Amino acid sequence: MEQIHPQLKNFIIDYCSKYKVQRLDVENLSQDTSIDLDLDIFDIEIDLFIDEFAEHFKIDATRFTWYKYGYPTGSAKVNMLKMLFGYKRRWVKQLAERWYTPKLRVRTLQSAMQTGKLL
Repeated sequence: MEQIHPQLKNFIIDYCSKYKVQRLDVENLSQDTSIDLDLDIFDIEIDLFIDEFAEHFKIDATRFTWYKYGYPTGSAKVNMLKMLFGYKRRWVKQLAERWYTPKLRVRTLQSAMQTGKLL
């Protein structure tokens, strides 16, 4: 498994602590981490996250569109599942991913850092 870029990892950690998104499991942060499902950033917050990411890393996000990914809206069932059982257990993550398909992953952000464009 490829490692996440240290600057990107620090950005995500700082963002989550700044906006008090949720407790972040830093040890399990990887390229497969979903921004909307694992970090609970969706709806209007995801637009703010994308804007801050683009501004922080000087990424061209003018051609970015949600048509490719589908706009992340979250899921009431997944939120209830997380509230009841937590999100650290493997079976909870698998069931949550079955109920709600993640839209945007850290891998996309890392490739945007390398190319300079978020597509």
